[in-house]
Amino acid sequence: MRTIVVTGGATGIGRATAERFRADGDDVVITGRRADVLEKTATDLGARAVVCDATDPAQVQRLLDELPERVDVLVNNAGGNTVFGGADGDLARLKADWLGNLEANLISAVLTTAALGPRLTTAAVHLGSIAGARGAGSYGASKAALAIWNADVAAELGPRGVTSNVVAPGFTAGTEFFKGRLTGERRETLLQATLTKREGEVADIAGTIHFLASPAARHITAQVLHVNGGAYITR
Repeated sequence: MRTIVVTGGATGIGRATAERFRADGDDVVITGRRADVLEKTATDLGARAVVCDATDPAQVQRLLDELPERVDVLVNNAGGNTVFGGADGDLARLKADWLGNLEANLISAVLTTAALGPRLTTAAVHLGSIAGARGAGSYGASKAALAIWNADVAAELGPRGVTSNVVAPGFTAGTEFFKGRLTGERRETLLQATLTKREGEVADIAGTIHFLASPAARHITAQVLHVNGGAYITR
């Protein structure tokens, strides 16, 4: 039985990932900021919940006390777009918007990986986004930075046989990403951008993460794997 840590594991992709590893009988620890949602998911899945804001160094440090000395897989799923709407010329708000996305999507992963890195035995997987390749303001920039940082993590962990990769979803249903703001027109645009003509599902992303943590992927590291139905084509 392996120990798997999934940040932001209460909902969406994080929950689906935790569920996928629990199906193997793994010991899964999910973290997040919302205690009530976290506890409900933990009860539903038979996982263990630890309240932790991954952007807070003190809370990440305390997380270590809740974990065993050996952690097989870390999934940095916590994050999301913290900005909807423009700053309208307000430079202070613009700065806050950019720092908010950098904290949520990059710093959270940096802190958690730095803390758990010495305990990892198998893999670190970080949640990127199609926006990191195609651009989407501060959110896209934060995910692009995550992909570049991943190369450093892979170089650091590689000599110990630990891999580090980014999974970059495209449009994926069943998440809180759009915070209820997704219109039917926008959804259709995103759907038509795919080659498969279907929206992604959280299980698609969870399955890719699960693969990257498996023995079959032990020679895959420092990569960004796009899971978007062909909406963004890599070469």
